[in-house]
Amino acid sequence: TTKPPLMDPTLAEMGSHLSDAMKILESGQIETAEDTGRRRLSWRDIPGPLQGDGQNVVTILQLVQNLMHDDEDKRAHRRMQYVGEQGHMALLGHSLAAYISVLDRDRLRKLTTRILSDTTLWLCRLFRYENGSAYYHEDDREGLVKVCRLVINARYEDYATEGFTVLSVKQPVIYQSASCRPGLGQHLCSQLGLPLSSLCIVPCNTMFGSQHQMDIALLDKLIRDDVETGKLPLLLIANAGTPGAGHTDKLSRLKELCVQYNVWLHVEGVNLATLVLGQISSVVTAATKCDSMTLTPGPWLGLPAVPAVTLYRHEDPALSLAAGLTSSQPVEKLRALPLWLSLQYLGHDGIVERIRHSAHLVSTETSSGGSVEGYFSGDREVQDSLNRWLGEQLALLVPTSGVDVVELEDEGVCVRFNPLMTAAALGTQESDVALLVEKLAEMVPVLSCTLRFRLDFREEVLQHACLSYIEDLSWPGLGAVRYESRRTDLEEGKRQQELEKINTELLKKLRELDTDLEFSTGPEFSEERNCIFIGMATEDLDVAALVDTIASTGREIEESGKLLENMTEVVRKGILEAELQLQKASEEKLMEEGVLRQIPLVSSVVNWFSPVQSSVKGRTFNLAAGSLDTTDPIYAMKAQTNKEGSSETPTATAKRLPGQKLFRRSGAGSDSFSETSSVCHLEETFREPLPAETSEHTESDLEVPHTPPFHAEETSVSDQRVPDGQGAEPDSIR
Repeated sequence: TTKPPLMDPTLAEMGSHLSDAMKILESGQIETAEDTGRRRLSWRDIPGPLQGDGQNVVTILQLVQNLMHDDEDKRAHRRMQYVGEQGHMALLGHSLAAYISVLDRDRLRKLTTRILSDTTLWLCRLFRYENGSAYYHEDDREGLVKVCRLVINARYEDYATEGFTVLSVKQPVIYQSASCRPGLGQHLCSQLGLPLSSLCIVPCNTMFGSQHQMDIALLDKLIRDDVETGKLPLLLIANAGTPGAGHTDKLSRLKELCVQYNVWLHVEGVNLATLVLGQISSVVTAATKCDSMTLTPGPWLGLPAVPAVTLYRHEDPALSLAAGLTSSQPVEKLRALPLWLSLQYLGHDGIVERIRHSAHLVSTETSSGGSVEGYFSGDREVQDSLNRWLGEQLALLVPTSGVDVVELEDEGVCVRFNPLMTAAALGTQESDVALLVEKLAEMVPVLSCTLRFRLDFREEVLQHACLSYIEDLSWPGLGAVRYESRRTDLEEGKRQQELEKINTELLKKLRELDTDLEFSTGPEFSEERNCIFIGMATEDLDVAALVDTIASTGREIEESGKLLENMTEVVRKGILEAELQLQKASEEKLMEEGVLRQIPLVSSVVNWFSPVQSSVKGRTFNLAAGSLDTTDPIYAMKAQTNKEGSSETPTATAKRLPGQKLFRRSGAGSDSFSETSSVCHLEETFREPLPAETSEHTESDLEVPHTPPFHAEETSVSDQRVPDGQGAEPDSIR
């Protein structure tokens, strides 16, 4: 037996360093307080100077880790790609490319030729593209640009010598489906130096067939018209999986049309990944007959930092070299090295299994009920906002599903599930898809109820003069409302300040309620100010009770503010009067008791021989009357209450069922909780339930004053209003 050749020590050391580096970056180790302080001083806020002494590898990697895992990023939701061993192989390829580039020219040419030949052969066999060549590029649009240059060189014989002047004789035309990714055609014209008039957007079907497939009959007419006007049909871009909805054009029919008019057919799209499977759709299989196709194996296989690949067929290597599809520089060929390593690591079976797993997730049989159609059918913007909210919530609740939000021209905002592009990187499993469907089934009824109650909410708000309904179609929720101050004696500036103060306090009060509804200030960049935005609604929501509570709470806050303003002057006058009365009482006490009773020690002896009863009485300040009163009725009331306290039995009347949230009806379609008094409802939500006192004695037996004054020494400030008919101590201050 022969011994395996020894590994180059440099390569072994490089692999070891890469492994250690990945462990450090992925470990998420917490740095020390000293390191944190130094880091904040060095780079956190502003770029720091380059240090004079060099730093070791571990310190530099720690810096990279800190940049990757910033404090703000730790709190935010991030959907990170899992980098497995196959990902490490792709990353190793970039390090190896730098090492290989320093080899001598002959060895470098031999090695790069082998890498490029192997990778091209493997990809052509995997994706059933016979006799093809490959171009590796970082930008997935760059391959199409090079192909366009190849076609221009092939169709215009004097282009190499005359340049763009030959294009003026026959203007080239590039045809693109309306479902292609946005900006692709404009990028081509910009890179090729062509006017935008050379770009022809072909609409999708409007009468027959899929609305996301290119209208072939219309394309045929467009090409004929261009030929008749002296233009040169150059290239057609078709889709095997549109970026938005994943639809595939009728490639076989398009190929026939391109052959008829001598037009180059280029295909791109995520469905090209399924060409590696044994059983695939005949629609996708037709892509193997196209003139060129762009593949993105990185997201399909979960490989980070691997290039995109454009496979093409052309027999003239000189034209390929002129177009930039091939290069005589060996270093350029090293772009294929990360992919060369990764494909070998996965193997043919591993590649097929990954694509098969992702394709199976698409066809997983699931069912979900509910629809958001039928309500607000004319407000496309409302449905878009709700669908955008739905996509964001699903991505947050099931991050491994890879769902995102896209906006289509006809359908509007949609939630996209595209496992062929995300499953390999995120590790999506069937359980994730099942959870996604479960969450979707829970949210669709919420969306329907919210859509239905938006009209009811608007109608209820318009019935209250103190509330303004804010029309914001982009808000994904029940709606927005603003409490309008009823005061007309304020200037505009002070009125806006008062409005902001009331609505801010109102929002705070609403958030303290025991309810499932969410109250907020709305979107960050909303044009509306001093508003309260209400989130999603459930089926048992009592809209009338909700709006009544908002209105009554706003009135309470506004009246409390006016009471405090009026109280300022009343309290100032009361303090002055109290000071005068206290001074007068002190003088009367001095005249009554004499001078001897005011001297320490002597007063004790005099009081022992001749006790005296003070005539100074307590005082209470009545906010309602703005006057000082005696405290005698207070003591009389308390004495009577303490005497009969043993006969009282506390009772409580619940206005809600046990465990029931606010603004919920006891049953679907029931209005039992919607017709409550606004004052009573407010008292129920903002105040703790107080036991109602009952007694065997009548009110005449108790002889308690209805609104007694308060004691200056035992009562405190309170600006809470009490509904009419309920006995309570009046507002007071110490």
